[in-house]
Amino acid sequence: MSRAGKKDPTSTQAGTVVASYGRQFTVELADGALTACVTRGKRTDVACGDRVAIALTGPDQGVIESIDKRVSLFYRSDIQRQKLIAANVTQIVIVAAASPPFHPELLDRCLAAAEDAAIPAVLALNKMDLPASKQALDKLQLYRNLGYTLLPLAAKIDIAPLRERLAGHTSVLVGQSGMGKSTIINRLLPDADARVGDLSAALGGGRHTTTHARLYHLDAASHIIDSPGLQEFGLVHVEPAHLAHAFVEFRSHLGHCKFNDCRHLTEPGCAISQAVERGEIDALRVESYRKLVVQLLKKRQHWQ
Repeated sequence: MSRAGKKDPTSTQAGTVVASYGRQFTVELADGALTACVTRGKRTDVACGDRVAIALTGPDQGVIESIDKRVSLFYRSDIQRQKLIAANVTQIVIVAAASPPFHPELLDRCLAAAEDAAIPAVLALNKMDLPASKQALDKLQLYRNLGYTLLPLAAKIDIAPLRERLAGHTSVLVGQSGMGKSTIINRLLPDADARVGDLSAALGGGRHTTTHARLYHLDAASHIIDSPGLQEFGLVHVEPAHLAHAFVEFRSHLGHCKFNDCRHLTEPGCAISQAVERGEIDALRVESYRKLVVQLLKKRQHWQ
């Protein structure tokens, strides 16, 4: 179809959102062309990785008319809004490092969000070439024991172990700032900087893209979304009653508490508390859960 034909306002074209910048998006069409798009009205429920239909409104410009049904959606939320991170991903790669130190509580929240969205998660401990990484690896052994894949990585030296894990997947990289996600992207895709330039040019004005989600193609079957560094991860969208199920080691104990509506806080006869006393559940994970569920309950009360 010619470019002139694409301007027909009655027709739409399929594409994939490869970058999101608030209410502006870059959509990649089937022929690889990049189109700067907006949404109609105040719609903001578009995520990087979404498959969409757009109508062209000018040269390399368009409007998103519809979003295809998603395979998955990974997002965080607070009392004011939801922040969509990535759509249609088949795995989440949570990047941690010994320096700067990773926050276990933030890691627990990312994992809980992954479990709630039914998206498999991989933990990548980057900067294994640093001396402090041995201690960090020991701390993360807990998560390996819970069944999560733990991948030691020195991205600056050898990216091959991660590349193997990404094959055949659409993955999203998440993690605190400073964990080395940019290094990972640059090692996986040496021309990533050029790609960022292309995305900026698609928007016009040389907009900076380092703080926005971007999708890259590793090969025809493997794709990766780089997301902004996280400092917090709200889970207001998760019902308090469902939160315990998002902590995988709790599951075999759920339904065995004295009270059916047990929140696993300070209630007598709580099966989770008893499991901690027996050494079957790590106390720090329970502490992460309890801090989160208290926040959720307070926010629910705020809305009532």
